Amino acid sequence: MKSLLPDTFTLLLIAAVGLASLLPISGEPAAWFGIATNIAIAGLFFLHGARLSTDVVIAGFLHWRLQIFILATTFVVFPLLGLGLGVLSPWLIPQPLYLGLLFLCVLPSTVQSSIAFTSIAGGNVPAAICAASTSNILGIFLTPALVAMLFSAGGHVGVSFDMVWKIMLQLFLPFVAGQLLQPFIGKWVRARKSLLTPFDRGSILMVVYLAFSDAVTEGVWHQLEAQDLAMLVALDALLLVVVLLITSLGAKLFGFNREDRITAVFCGSKKSLASGVPMAGVIFAGQPIGAIVLPLMLFHQIQLMVCAWLARIYAERKAAAIAA
Repeated sequence: MKSLLPDTFTLLLIAAVGLASLLPISGEPAAWFGIATNIAIAGLFFLHGARLSTDVVIAGFLHWRLQIFILATTFVVFPLLGLGLGVLSPWLIPQPLYLGLLFLCVLPSTVQSSIAFTSIAGGNVPAAICAASTSNILGIFLTPALVAMLFSAGGHVGVSFDMVWKIMLQLFLPFVAGQLLQPFIGKWVRARKSLLTPFDRGSILMVVYLAFSDAVTEGVWHQLEAQDLAMLVALDALLLVVVLLITSLGAKLFGFNREDRITAVFCGSKKSLASGVPMAGVIFAGQPIGAIVLPLMLFHQIQLMVCAWLARIYAERKAAAIAA
């Protein structure tokens, strides 16, 4: 029952949205806050690079069939499902929320929760570390490319050279800098996870507060109704269930062993809030992005609740098999 309750970070996200709804920041203070947010996000991706051990990546890459399967789920299956939802979107949810769902579908996988759930369930942890990390590295390039392909086709948004440069400057270059310094500071960073986690989460909360401040100023809550939000939760849940079934059945079809199937399920079904919110700020700069990131925020909590329950089921089955 405890796993079905919102985690602390989700409660903080809700608080950030509430604060933005009551006290939105705008004008010159918003400009300065935006600069501080950009610096914080650059620091976040620097720490991602510094944490990633090269030895682990090499070990995981040796299992290339599993890596390709997970990447294909993340960047091919998910976007195709997002396009499929587009057929129903005019009758189910407003266009801005559908665009948020489509953006959710082109994002990379999570890192921390994918690895944690894989470990709890008894999966292939080195492969999970590699898959989640590779997904985030490639996502810096693939997510904008997929946005350009899928969104531009519908006349929603285009990807310019300026946007690509901003993503490189704010996300990729700090990540590369952290990876280059990883041999020198990697152990120190990994050993201080409890101290650095508030910085990780704080940078995301800053982006969410700024995004929803802009959305509130544009009247987002007047444009959305309660049934729209209820339908969005239902579509998020449906999307997760479908992908969980695809990864589970697909991994069996490809002949992966139990540990690898677990890794495929937990790494292939996730979408990263930590990468998605900053990317939304860059890709949709100058536009109200509250409705764009709202589907991702809801999906974040749904995937945590469902996968926590699923990981426990896998762990109990393994314990029962050992006892037998």
